[in-house]
Amino acid sequence: MDSDKGGGAAGSVYMKLVLTNTGGATCLLKGFPGVSLTHAPDGEPIGLAASRDNVTSVVDVVLAPGQSGTAVLRYVQPGNIPECSQAPAMGFRIYPPEETASLFIAQETRACTNADISLLAVSPFQTA
Repeated sequence: MDSDKGGGAAGSVYMKLVLTNTGGATCLLKGFPGVSLTHAPDGEPIGLAASRDNVTSVVDVVLAPGQSGTAVLRYVQPGNIPECSQAPAMGFRIYPPEETASLFIAQETRACTNADISLLAVSPFQTA
């Protein structure tokens, strides 16, 4: 899993999450990843996990070995939310659809510890 930084607008940063089939057989990637900010690769989530951005439809993404699927992650800068209690985050914990094992993308940023403020929204995976 890689993060490919995209653009930003009005206090938001858009990143492309890229999941590549590194196995020897074709696989199906379908749905939304679970995403949260964490203090460390094995640390607890900080604040709310990403909400689902339903603008894009869920589709079957069939990946041959070496092919990738992408999902778009929106991160709202916590400094734009006065009610946010900020905390440092070391990166993003990513759960691929229908998986219980997570991946970690190291990227120092700021999180919001408030349980009712969402900084993250993610789209379903699509063909790269």
